[in-house]
Amino acid sequence: MTNQLALLDADLAPLTDTGDGTKAFAADLAYRKLSIVNVIFYGDPGRDGWVLIDTGLPTSRSTIIECAERRFGENTRPAAILMTHAHFDHAGSLEELAQHWDVPVYAHSLEAPFLNGETSYPPADPWVGGGAMSLLSPLYPRSPVDVRLRMRMLPEDGSVPFMPGWRWLHTPGHTPGHISLWRERDRTLIAGDAVITTGQESAYEVLTQKPEIHGPPRYLTPDWELSEQSARLLARLAPDLIISGHGRPVKGPNVTAKLRELAEKFRQIAVPDDARYDHESATPAGGHKDAHH
Repeated sequence: MTNQLALLDADLAPLTDTGDGTKAFAADLAYRKLSIVNVIFYGDPGRDGWVLIDTGLPTSRSTIIECAERRFGENTRPAAILMTHAHFDHAGSLEELAQHWDVPVYAHSLEAPFLNGETSYPPADPWVGGGAMSLLSPLYPRSPVDVRLRMRMLPEDGSVPFMPGWRWLHTPGHTPGHISLWRERDRTLIAGDAVITTGQESAYEVLTQKPEIHGPPRYLTPDWELSEQSARLLARLAPDLIISGHGRPVKGPNVTAKLRELAEKFRQIAVPDDARYDHESATPAGGHKDAHH
């Protein structure tokens, strides 16, 4: 069976181009695609107290700073950096940006070993899903970053520091401490890589970003049981707008319906036939397999 659910161009969220490659999809939300991954800026333009969500690749530092200063003002600094997870394409510039701005870094406690220099992620699996991105995946960095001096754990009550009205949701599977962000008021979901809106295994799809609903990138997802639980959690929310770590923002009832279909048929659509269920290598010591919040 196909590993994706096709969307229409009409399902793409309306965007405002700010002129530097950053695109706004809500008054207080904008994103910048940096090579193969998205970073997200939360906060009203021209004001302090904003939040950077994920930090892109190791080459992304200067572009992120430039985009932030254009959006929020010269010499701006965020109130915090928030990590959906710590894979190389999401945490590549984290150490440099956290030091440059001298700000706290928030993440789930189960992601802490990958952010404090302790633990490397399990090896990628190049044989799931096909495509050049999958075949190259053993070359992707998987060593931990180290921001232990600035690291903070997300509050247990599900609130998100400096993002009033938002909740964080534990959506593991792609990584043990992966989180997504949810705002009930306008049914906006920042999904991270729990579900994504383009095919990440194929270099062609990464380039064209045809709108589709997918499970998490296959080559870096070691626990498909938890990934299925996470997709079901997100589908129950019935989001109207989704911005994921890979792909363009999508919006509307067809998107909601396709996410529900993905959750219902997750094993047929998202899980590779030869997926490895290597839970031990994906879960740090003391970790658990229960999604919460």
